[in-house]
Formats: sequence, structure tokens, C-alpha cells
Amino acid sequence: MTSPPAAPTPDPRVAAFRHELYPYDGDTAFLQGAMSFIDDALSADETVLVAVSEDKQHMLRQALGRTTARERLSFVDTGALGRNPGRLIPAWQDWIAKSVSDGLPVRGISESPWGTATPAERGELSYHEWLLNRAFADSPAWWLLCPYDTTAVEPTVLDSAGRCHPFHFLEGAHGDNPTFVDGPFVFDDLSAARDPDHVLIYGAGDLGRVRDEITAGAGKHGLAGHRLQDLLVAATEVAANSVRHGGGSGTLRTWASGDTFVCQFDDAGHIRDPLAGRMRPAPHQIGGRGLWLAQQLCDLVEIRSTAEDGTTVRLSTYLS
Repeated sequence: MTSPPAAPTPDPRVAAFRHELYPYDGDTAFLQGAMSFIDDALSADETVLVAVSEDKQHMLRQALGRTTARERLSFVDTGALGRNPGRLIPAWQDWIAKSVSDGLPVRGISESPWGTATPAERGELSYHEWLLNRAFADSPAWWLLCPYDTTAVEPTVLDSAGRCHPFHFLEGAHGDNPTFVDGPFVFDDLSAARDPDHVLIYGAGDLGRVRDEITAGAGKHGLAGHRLQDLLVAATEVAANSVRHGGGSGTLRTWASGDTFVCQFDDAGHIRDPLAGRMRPAPHQIGGRGLWLAQQLCDLVEIRSTAEDGTTVRLSTYLS
């Protein structure tokens, strides 16, 4: 697989998007910091979107009471987007676009579900934080506060968050984050394939065989109906990309791991754009929709791609 070279990225420290880390210690500290952020925004006639867990929403609603500025404050159920971090950037883009069209300055609060995420999901959540700086480098000005509970998340998660946020909120003060690194994202290695049920070398004319192999493997683990159909559409798009852009062929492996059915595609191509699949295609765009569809149809999409090693795309669908 391949994609056009990505455009140069402006320095996130001077971009209009302010991406700020808020490490906090327990619920009381969360409430204090989040309410300070919200109060400042509402006092400045800004609009605020809060994307946090239901229990945190309840805490904030109680603290806000009957504030007269509630019409400029919105809460979003992040669970409605599913557990796939690949769907989050377009959701924020939609809200930013609506708020800007209404003529309102914008702030957001977003806390990822680190406590319930699988290891693979945590890796994609960290990558999402890094991608935000690229996705909104040229956006209208807005400010996103990202709370991290230091009593609940692993030190490695906090280290990664520190490298991805140009700013931080500490001890009641907003400022530059000295641990921010404006460099390439360092991926964790993908977990090893677990006794693949099927291995298929595919090329031009083999997309039907790809679907048959996946259907056979999925059937062993009870994956059927619309969930299987969604996976087949996504898999067809990824395999077609291998044929078109990945050297004309690829390798499919399928297996089940716990409650997850996995399809992995390997080819010789190189995806240069780190945001491939994470941005909604333009209405009249020709091509470039395969990875986008995969993100919408699968529960998790993991991509590893280098010029030296080629591309791996791993599609995960939860069995329950």
C-alpha cells in the first residue's frame, strides 16, 4: 500500500490548536481542574464540549448546577463512537466546524478510557494523541484539555502522553510542556499472531478467495451476520490496496484471540501519510477511502508501515 507524501507539519507549539495535558490525582483533582477550565471558557463566552466517562459527566453536571451558560456546554457519549480511536478525529472535526460556523470560540475536554482499554487499544489511543497535533495543525483556533488520572494509568502511558502534548496544566497553571517531543511516533510492536487459522497469498483476481478465507475462519468462532459483512467489506478494501499499491500481492492471516477475531494483511507497500484512514474523505475525492472504511467498520485498526519493512494492516472485530 502507498499514499502521497504527507504535507510538512507546522510546529504544534505555534499552531492554532492548543493541545494540553492535565495529569491529576483522583476524582477531586479531576473535578477541580475540569471546572476551572470550564469556568474560564464560559466566562470568556466560549463553547465547551466535554467527552469523558459517564461517572465524570455526572460529577461535572452536579458541580455546574444551574449555571446560566449551560447552553454553551455540551457533553458527548464517547461510547457511541465505539472503542476504536480511529473514529475520534472526525468527531472532533465535526464539532469544531459546527462551533466555528456558529461564531463561537471553542474548547474541549477529552479523557480516553484507559482503564477499560485493551493493550492494543491503548497503543492506538496513544497514537491518536500524537495525531491530533497533525490533524488540527491548520484548523481554526481551539483548545483541548486531556486529563490523565495518575492513580489509574500506567507510567508508560503518562510518558507517551507527555511526549504528545505541547502544553500542560499543572498546579493550576497553564504552560509549555518540557517533555513534549515534536518527532516521529514510536510504535509498540504488534502482538504475535496466535496460531493463524488461515494463511493466504493473494494477488489480482483473488479478492473472492480473501473473502472466502475470512468467512471460513470467522465461522469457526461464531462471527456471522452484519458483523461479518462489515469485516468483509473492510478486508476487501485493504486487500485491494495491497494489489494496487503494495506490489501487486499480499499475505492474509486470520486467527482468534480471546473475544477478538483478527485479520492481518501484509504487503510490500509503504503508507507515508500518518493520518491515512483517520480523516473523512472529501465528497468528491477519488480513491483513498479504503482505510477510512476499515476504521468505520472494524472495532480496531492497527497499521505499521515503513519503506524498509512494508505495511501491515490488522483488522480486529470483537466477537461479543
